[in-house]
Amino acid sequence: MSFDAGIYLINMLNNLTRILREEFVIWRVGLIPGLTVIALIIIARMTGTLQFLEWMAFDKLLRLRPQEPIDERVIIVGINEADIRAIKQYPIPDKELADLINKLQIYQPRVIGIDIFRDYPVQPGDDELVNTFKRSKNLVATEKALPPEIASPSSLPPQQIGFADSVLDVDGSLRRTLLGTNTLKGEFKLSLGLRLAKRYLIKENITLTNGTYDRYAMRFANTELPRIFPNTGAYVGADAGGVQTLINYRNSRFRVLSLQDIKQDKFSPRWIRDRVVIIGIMSPGVDIKNSPAMRFSEVVDSQQAYGVETQAHIVSQILSSVLDNRPLIKTWQEVWEYLWIISWGLLAIAFAKLTQSPLINFLIIGIAGTILILISYSLLLVGWWIPVVPNLLVFTLNGLGLAALYQYERALKSKIEERQFIIQHSYTTIHNGPLQTLGRLLQHLKEEEMSQNLLLEKMEKLNQEIRGVYDYLERESVSQNKKFYIVNGQVINLHDPIHSVLYQVYTYTLERDLLHFQTIKIKLPQFQPADKQSFSISQKRLLCQFLEESLCNVGKHAQGVTRLKVNFIKEQQTYILSVIDNGAGIQSDREGRGTEQFKNIARQLGGKFQRFSLPDNRGTVCQLSLPESKDWLAIGKWLMTM
Repeated sequence: MSFDAGIYLINMLNNLTRILREEFVIWRVGLIPGLTVIALIIIARMTGTLQFLEWMAFDKLLRLRPQEPIDERVIIVGINEADIRAIKQYPIPDKELADLINKLQIYQPRVIGIDIFRDYPVQPGDDELVNTFKRSKNLVATEKALPPEIASPSSLPPQQIGFADSVLDVDGSLRRTLLGTNTLKGEFKLSLGLRLAKRYLIKENITLTNGTYDRYAMRFANTELPRIFPNTGAYVGADAGGVQTLINYRNSRFRVLSLQDIKQDKFSPRWIRDRVVIIGIMSPGVDIKNSPAMRFSEVVDSQQAYGVETQAHIVSQILSSVLDNRPLIKTWQEVWEYLWIISWGLLAIAFAKLTQSPLINFLIIGIAGTILILISYSLLLVGWWIPVVPNLLVFTLNGLGLAALYQYERALKSKIEERQFIIQHSYTTIHNGPLQTLGRLLQHLKEEEMSQNLLLEKMEKLNQEIRGVYDYLERESVSQNKKFYIVNGQVINLHDPIHSVLYQVYTYTLERDLLHFQTIKIKLPQFQPADKQSFSISQKRLLCQFLEESLCNVGKHAQGVTRLKVNFIKEQQTYILSVIDNGAGIQSDREGRGTEQFKNIARQLGGKFQRFSLPDNRGTVCQLSLPESKDWLAIGKWLMTM
C-alpha cells in the first residue's frame, strides 16, 4: 500500500468515526423515549392491561378466516323451542330422550354424546332411559365435575361419562376448553368433547396417550394438543388448572337436526351412520356461551353460541387435527413474543428517524400496521397466535411521537446551524474586509507618517467597507442557494461548473488591495473540471469560502511572497484544493479563528484540512482534501443524514 493510499484510508476511517459519533448523538434523541415507550407497552402487557384488546383482535382474526367445509363427521341433534312446545314439558322427559337415542341407534352412529344433565329422573320414562343407557355402549353422557358438581347418570360406567365444565375468560367468553381435570375426590376425569373424540378415533386405531414434547399434554398419534399455561399468548395469570387447550373454532356451521326432524324422518341416514352425534338443548336462554371467535352459530346473536355447538367445535377440532392435519392454535414462548414486540418498537424508532415528512410517516405507519396484521393473520391460518395489539401500539406511538420529536430536533439543529453560519460568515466578511483595511492602516501608521488627506481617504474607505457589510450579508441571505459574493462586490453564480467557480474566486480575490498580493510575480492556477454531480450548491459555497480565506491569508501574512500556486485536482478518489506560496512559513503554532473556520469547512464537507510550512520555512501549504461523492463513505454519510 502506498503512502498516499494509507493516508486516504486513515482519513476515511476518521471521517466514518466522526459520522457515526454524530449519528449516535442524533439517534440518542429518540432512542431513550422510544425505549421508554417499549418498556411501558411491555409492562402494560405483563400486567394484563392489554388482555381485552388482544382477545378482541384474536377473535376478529379468527372470524376473518376463509369459510371451511362442513365437518360431516359431527352432527348436532338440537332440541329447540318448537320441540319443547310440541312435547309440552321441560326439562325433556326421559321417555323422549330414550326414544331419540333408540331411533338414532338404528342408523349406527359411531358415538352418541348427550350434552344434557340427567342427575335425577324426569318422568315419564326413567326406566326406559336407564335401560337405553345400559344397552348403548357407544354413548357418552355428561356431568359437571367442578364445584358445584352435577352428578352423571348412575347407570353408566365412568368411561362413558365426560364433564361439560367450561373455563371462561375474564370477559365471560369461551376461547379455551378444559380437556381433563382433577376433582375434589382426587379423580382425574375427561371432558365430554375429548371422550367423544377418543371413542371416534379408537375405530381408526388411534389411542389417547401422553404428550411427547410436554408429558402432561394429551396426544393422539402424532398430534399433541398444546396446553395452556398462565401466561400463554395474551393471557396473564390465567387459571390454567387441569389440561386446557385453545379452541380453534371451525369457520362453518355443523349439520343440525331437531327432535321433530328425527321423529318425522326428515334426514338422510348417511348423515348419522358412523358419525359423532351430539344431543343438546338449542333453546333461547338455555346453555348459552359467549363465543365471539365463532363465526357461524344457530343463536341469533352471532357473538353467542349454544353449549352443544361449542362441544361440536371441540370434537371437530380434535378429529380434524388428527385426521386432516388441521392446525391447532399454538403460541410462541414468552421471550420470543416480547422480542417480537421490542423489534417493532425499534423499527418504529428507525422509521421515525429516517422520515422527513409527517405525511410519509403516517403512510409508513399505515403500511407497517397492515403488514403486521397480514403477518398475524397468515400465521393464525397455520395455527400460530402471535402478538399484534402491543406491536401496533408500540409502532404507532413511537412512529408518531418520535417523528415529531426528531422533526423538532432537526428544526432546532437547523436554527442553531443557521445562527452559527451567520455568526461565522459575518466574522469572515468583517475579517476579510474592514479588518484587513484597518490592519493595513495601522501598519502604515506604525511604519511611516501619513498625511491627513491620505488618512482621511483610508478612513473613508474603511467606513464604506463597514457599511457595505450589511448589504453584502443581506445579498448572501437572499441568494445563498444561487450566488457567492466576494467582499469587493463581485458575484459568482454557483450553478457554474466547480472549476469555473473556483477560478472566478481566485481571480476576484487577487484583485483585492492586500499588502502581499503586490509582491507576487508568478501565478500558477490549475483548476481541473469535475463531474457535474460531484458537488452541490452548498458544497461549492464552502469550497469558495475556503479558497477566498486561504488567498486572503497569503495577502495578509506571506511576507516576501513572489510565487503563488493554486490547484484544484483529483488524485485517485480524492479532490484536493490547495494554496501554496513561497513566502514566510507559519510563524506561530497557535490556531486562530481562520484555522477554526477551515476545520469547520472540512468537517461539513466530510474532508480533511491541512496547513504546514514547506522545508526551511520557504512557503506555506493550505490544503483541503475531500472524497469523491461516489465514494462509499460519502454515500454512507448521505444515507445517514436523510
